[in-house]
Amino acid sequence: MKKVLFGLFLFISSGIVAQEKTGETLSGNLALDSKIAFDQTYSPNGLDAEGFERKSPLIAGLLSFAVPGAGEFYSGSYIKSAIFFAVEVAAIATGLAYDSKGDDQTDFFEGFADTHWKAYLYARWTEANLQTLNANLDPADYPGLFYDNERTRVNWAVLNRMEDDIGGYYSHRLAPYGDQQYYEMIGKYSQFNPGWDDFGDETTPFVYGNPVTPRFTYYTGERAKANDYYSIAKTAVIIVVTNHILSTFDAAWTAMRHNRAVEMGVDLKRKNIGYDFVYYPQFNLKINF
Repeated sequence: MKKVLFGLFLFISSGIVAQEKTGETLSGNLALDSKIAFDQTYSPNGLDAEGFERKSPLIAGLLSFAVPGAGEFYSGSYIKSAIFFAVEVAAIATGLAYDSKGDDQTDFFEGFADTHWKAYLYARWTEANLQTLNANLDPADYPGLFYDNERTRVNWAVLNRMEDDIGGYYSHRLAPYGDQQYYEMIGKYSQFNPGWDDFGDETTPFVYGNPVTPRFTYYTGERAKANDYYSIAKTAVIIVVTNHILSTFDAAWTAMRHNRAVEMGVDLKRKNIGYDFVYYPQFNLKINF
């Protein structure tokens, strides 16, 4: 009797377990229940191992537009990422350094001009040599050229009118003091040579085409240095902008190439046969064209 009850208990227990595994109500008949279990055998998707991850060309491009090399890094191209980023850092550092050098050099040559070039020396010489410069002009026609008796404070309006009337190699009107054009003119056109303090005075002769003073020449060279520094800084800015554009397109292209690459991965598959579960590895290979 105990054996019969124990057997009945095992049969009922197996039925309950079968119900839990199959999700169906079993009949209690071993042959029929086995058939139900085998009919419900399935092979669900396995547990994915590390596989292929697609990259968005749009995201890659936007990343590199913001920070050159970031999109390449996102797409797995680490060498190109390092190159684009290094170019960005080098160009920015160069631009900032040479812009600062240009500012310092500008302060230097402007200070040199303020010390050694005087508008009143230029105005005095021009007035004294007016009829030599243009025989049709008379100094008396330009009263009020100076505001003071010492003739050190120049009336810019009268001076500019005189320059216009002279013509010839007086091709420019002296720009207002401190203006960028002011500092350019006095070291670019020999018209302003008599304003340098190593020229002499209003009795010193000067003919257009003659050599300018040493300070004129020195000042021209120092001003050219500042322009060269700013030119390098400007080139660096162009490189930064170009680097952003190139990296943006390259990152998008790199992402697309990444997505066309060979996809490989390993899955762990599970399959139940009857009431048993079997696990087996599966290697996946996919080539995108």
